[in-house]
Amino acid sequence: MMVPDMILIRFGEFTIKGRNRKQFEKRMVEQVRRVVAPFPAAKLIQTFGRLYIQLNGESYEAVAVKLKHVFGIVSFSPVRHAEMDLEAIRAAALDVMRAQPTEPRTFKVSVRRVVKTFPHDSQEMNRLVGGHVLRAMPDLKVDVRKPEVHLRVELQPEGAFVFSDVVPAAGGFPYGTNGKAMLMLSGGIDSPVAGYLAMRKGLEIEAVHFHSYPFTSEQAKEKVITLARRLSEISGATLKLHLVQFTDIQTSFTQCNQDHLIITLMRRSMLRIGQLLAEKNEALGIVTGDSLGQVASQTLGSMNVIGRDIDLPLLRPLIMTDKQEIINLAEEIGTYETSILPYEDCCTLFVPRSPSTNPNLNVVRKVESFVPNLAGMIEEAVRGTETMLIKPDDLSQAHKTGEEDWF
Repeated sequence: MMVPDMILIRFGEFTIKGRNRKQFEKRMVEQVRRVVAPFPAAKLIQTFGRLYIQLNGESYEAVAVKLKHVFGIVSFSPVRHAEMDLEAIRAAALDVMRAQPTEPRTFKVSVRRVVKTFPHDSQEMNRLVGGHVLRAMPDLKVDVRKPEVHLRVELQPEGAFVFSDVVPAAGGFPYGTNGKAMLMLSGGIDSPVAGYLAMRKGLEIEAVHFHSYPFTSEQAKEKVITLARRLSEISGATLKLHLVQFTDIQTSFTQCNQDHLIITLMRRSMLRIGQLLAEKNEALGIVTGDSLGQVASQTLGSMNVIGRDIDLPLLRPLIMTDKQEIINLAEEIGTYETSILPYEDCCTLFVPRSPSTNPNLNVVRKVESFVPNLAGMIEEAVRGTETMLIKPDDLSQAHKTGEEDWF
């Protein structure tokens, strides 16, 4: 296998952002620098629209594993760096071809000449490089339509870069460049995936989790902390996890003799609390793991009633996604095994046999009006919220903020 000298990094969709491009690129560089930090010999090189990592002997495979999850990177390639000299470029191209995992039968060459002062144009370089490879590997043939190997050469001011692999990465926008939102983190499969997709679009997230002690266990709380830590690891940033005591509100709904509406009532109050926490923490939206039709509370009728009294935008990244697609993504980002641990959260408590799939808004509001001091309980839940700071590099107990602040 070829040992690359460098990694060429390509930016994602944020490059079309015009005047904001410099801000996005700055955040992108910060995130890649964080990835490179554990590799002391590696060096980050920035040019217009591109980043390079000069490996200087560091493991390409180890760096690549981390780069795949950096938001804003659309793809990257392991490259051989050569001098701007025809023979040096030919030698590097032959090294790349000979280092393929299996001996290829077909290939094509594509040369991109950014440096116009180079004596050979792109079409001429295609022939000069391709001919050299064919002479050295006589069993190889050219196929310009469906080649087994697409050998690429870029002639940049920094030198010539020769490569054949293009590795897909997370894409999207650099973390935190599109504002902040609150993620309703239940502990199930869906909400961590929704959080991941929100982060991928450049949102900084803070997570809100509802627990009903003593009905929910300490293990359920630890499960959510583990999920929050995984999201923090992916983003590379500290994540705030807001733990909300929901017992009084939840038990008050069980006394309304409207069992079929309990889930609707609960979720409406959760969103009210989420909105108050969002306002308190300067967030501009609420992210949920809703997937249309998946459960009773996620029919269009239910979602309409549940979200009707919220002013902030409700962001539902999974809304048109099938369950298996969500599971596949959960496995890919490393949250699935934690999400399926059998510890109940408050959303799975007191679930009626026949929850309403099309609740009436007026009826729901009337039932809420009969709950003693519901608005006061919501405000008290916000005041009593415990906030934990989850750090990506902290595998011990995360520290919390509040009256008993400790580190």
